[in-house]
Amino acid sequence: MDEFKAFFSKWIAPETVDRIIIISFAIIIIFILVYLVKRMIVKHIQDIDKRYHARKVSNILGYVLLFLVGIFLYREKLGNIGVAMGLAGAGIAFALSEVITSFAGWISIMFTNQIRVGERVKIGDLKGDIIDIQVFKTTIMEVGDWIDGDLYNGRITTLSNSFVYKVPIQNYSGDYPFVWDEIKIPLRLASDFKLAKEVFTEVTNEICGSYAEHSKTVWTAMQNKYRIENAKVDPMITLEFDQSWITFTIRYIVDYTQRRTTKDQLYTRILEEIRKRETSLMIATSAMEVTTIRGDHDQA
Repeated sequence: MDEFKAFFSKWIAPETVDRIIIISFAIIIIFILVYLVKRMIVKHIQDIDKRYHARKVSNILGYVLLFLVGIFLYREKLGNIGVAMGLAGAGIAFALSEVITSFAGWISIMFTNQIRVGERVKIGDLKGDIIDIQVFKTTIMEVGDWIDGDLYNGRITTLSNSFVYKVPIQNYSGDYPFVWDEIKIPLRLASDFKLAKEVFTEVTNEICGSYAEHSKTVWTAMQNKYRIENAKVDPMITLEFDQSWITFTIRYIVDYTQRRTTKDQLYTRILEEIRKRETSLMIATSAMEVTTIRGDHDQA
């Protein structure tokens, strides 16, 4: 070790060499400690969400320890550093305004829990599931866009955390992990609309009834937290008609991750029930009549 210090002392001040050695050892020790902590987290914490947050906290603690080591080694120079940083503060703040805003956004996310890893959100025009939140950026697995329905399209997008202060944040899975959805079923005017309403109600309760029951408990908890009315979460069937057909609108509660699957189940079951009652329930279709207009030269 003495030979090592003597070799580098030819170009670097001895006290600087000592600090470099101490910092190098500190980095190695802290890295090993963080690695061991992560191994213990993976071994003893089974919940994926808790494991993710524990690993993030261990990383942050490693950076904090390294920062404290640096502060300890350069404690006698902090006065001069403070003066220099005070003079350069305005320029740094302007040059790194986006970085500072991103860091402030991360602090806001951590303390307010307005979004969390695993939640589905819409940030501006971007919609998807949050798969990672770091100090300066948030990573999202996108859904939708060129893909119909709330399904992954395979694109991963990274956002600066400054979005917290710039665009609206719509959370699909925060305090209330359900959404209202609806489908429309057109029937001919000659159909038995009373029977149709009974059948559609039965099918919707069969498929979506469990979501409605679970959502009532969650909605009650939300009423204790927010100023919201007691909304109707049970399936609801309404109809309207014109000279062409009767249109039934089926409104229901569904888990935000099951919209596409639930809609497929509803359409399938409703179509099965309609085919069982073909004489009473008839799907409406648009009809187009094409006529030929003959000119005067055709009449001659």
